[in-house]
Amino acid sequence: MMKTGVFVGSFNPFTVGHDSIVTRALPLFGRLVIGVVGDQVHKPDMPSAEERIKAIADIYANEPRIEVKPYYGLAVDFAKQEGAHFIVKGVRSVKDFEYEREQADINRQIAGIETILLYSEPEYSSISSSMVRELQHFGVDVSEYIPHKRNK
Repeated sequence: MMKTGVFVGSFNPFTVGHDSIVTRALPLFGRLVIGVVGDQVHKPDMPSAEERIKAIADIYANEPRIEVKPYYGLAVDFAKQEGAHFIVKGVRSVKDFEYEREQADINRQIAGIETILLYSEPEYSSISSSMVRELQHFGVDVSEYIPHKRNK
C-alpha cells in the first residue's frame, strides 16, 4: 500500500523553506499532496487559491509523486479525503514547535492522523511567507526566497 502524506498551508507565497520541507518529506511517501488553503481564508493581498496552486504545481511539474490541490476546512478532513494518515509540517522555532505540537495532539485525538514535524534547515529558519510579503511590499527582490521549477 502506497503511503500518502499531506503538506498543508496557505503558501502565500510558497517559499524555499516550504520547498525544503517537500523535498525532505518526499522520500517518506509514495505520494505527497500539497494542500493549499482555499479562497475561504481572506488575507490582505492574498492571491487566489488557483494562482497559488498553479505556482506550486509548476515547481513540481516533473515530479509525479506530488499533487497540489485546494482544501477547505480542517487539515485532518483533507488528509482523510486524500487517503493520507500523515500530515507533514515544518517548524522553524520553539514557538512553531509548540503550536504544531498542540495541533498534532488534537489531530490525533479527533481523526487518528499523525503529524510528522520536520525542522527547518538552518539557512531557512528565518524565512517565512509573511517576511517575503513584507519585503515585496517595500520593493525588495525576493527571487532568492521563491523556489523555481525542478528538472527531473
